[in-house]
Amino acid sequence: RSFAMGITRNSYKKRRATGGKQPQYRKKRKYELGRASANTRLGTKRIRTVRVRGGHLKFRALRLEHGNFSWGSEAVSRRTRVLDVVYNASNNELVRTKTLVKGAVCQVDATPFRQWYVQHYGG
Repeated sequence: RSFAMGITRNSYKKRRATGGKQPQYRKKRKYELGRASANTRLGTKRIRTVRVRGGHLKFRALRLEHGNFSWGSEAVSRRTRVLDVVYNASNNELVRTKTLVKGAVCQVDATPFRQWYVQHYGG
């Protein structure tokens, strides 16, 4: 019989403040369930639905090619194409695999911002 190692978000598996282990007084519960990260990559849009508590749906982006980006100093946001993942402070492998995560430095298509600039400030 094989046992599947489930991802869990329970607190009873944590150690005590002294460092000692706590006894397991119950099995895992459905409401303590955790899921694998999406690891969203650069590419043609691919989204999977995940059924969650209450019968609702969440949407996991496995691949994306567009995003909503803002030009901070001009206070303007536009939906534009992501060209490449350039830098990631946490892990170089995320750059190599073009994984889109929070804090990743991305190269984006400047066309929507260029059009706004010309329209706002004049050629």
